[in-house]
Amino acid sequence: MLARALGKESAAPAPVAEEMPDPIDPAAQRCGFVAIVGKPNVGKSTLLNALVGQKVSITSRKAQTTRHRITGMRTLGPTQFVFVDTPGFQTRHGNALNRALNKTVMGAVSDVDLILFVVEAGSFNQADAKVLSLLPANVPVVLLANKFDLVHRRADLAPWLRSMQERHPFAEFVPMSAKTVKDIQRLFTICEKYLPLQPWMHDPDALTDRSERFMASEMVREKLFRLTGDELPYTSTVVIDKFEEEGALKRIAATIVVEREGHKGMVIGEGGEKLKRIGTEARQELEKLWDCKVFLELWVKVRSGWADDDARVRSFGYE
Repeated sequence: MLARALGKESAAPAPVAEEMPDPIDPAAQRCGFVAIVGKPNVGKSTLLNALVGQKVSITSRKAQTTRHRITGMRTLGPTQFVFVDTPGFQTRHGNALNRALNKTVMGAVSDVDLILFVVEAGSFNQADAKVLSLLPANVPVVLLANKFDLVHRRADLAPWLRSMQERHPFAEFVPMSAKTVKDIQRLFTICEKYLPLQPWMHDPDALTDRSERFMASEMVREKLFRLTGDELPYTSTVVIDKFEEEGALKRIAATIVVEREGHKGMVIGEGGEKLKRIGTEARQELEKLWDCKVFLELWVKVRSGWADDDARVRSFGYE
């Protein structure tokens, strides 16, 4: 019987039909915008990526990493969440670049259903206060105390929380870590009730409204900031010169724009090693993101004073 069971005459088991999920009744659908705001470097982009379930916003320890309004979508059951990550509001520099970034922040919070105001748990300074003062009075705001896992004496948070409640009539207080799956799941439940009953705006499988060309420039900029650390001023940027698709291959040429000749040397590195590493890590990340082969070519150019030039800031893609 064993031989017969293993032989050619054995019948293959009947395929099990996969159950298709029941379609969502349009009348039961919820959809709305949730803005993620806060000062630079409080974990907004890490939070967005965790909520979407995939990397759509770049991260680094360098302040001012996020420079654009990044929209990430996640559809769970009948609810479609449209999250909007914003640049950290800039208070230190008054150049054309920072004016454009602040305009992006203001535009993002003007027409949303819910605002997640992200601060570091137990901390609140002048930069946080500046962002809080800009939030519209007619939109519910959830106080999201990020990096809660790093707080050693949680009893100390009680007076801090009381002081925060005196600053603004927050709809809710959520202590959490953007790196903890359970906290992210809880945040979905909290956000859902603030979103209106209305049809979804995007395909349920969509994760972002940003183009692949945009994602390529952002990924190069992330590796640039991560590999140069604090040596390179935050005003450096990346411009995509060519984006071509040849079957399963994407050919990309990009220019890293810096403000001084000395910065160019920092990016290229001894024997071109730094630039090569930036390109390799960006290429590997893009191949993982798109599941295809990528050919990436990088150049470095000096454009003195570009961050103070309104026309050039616009030409580099900043509104």
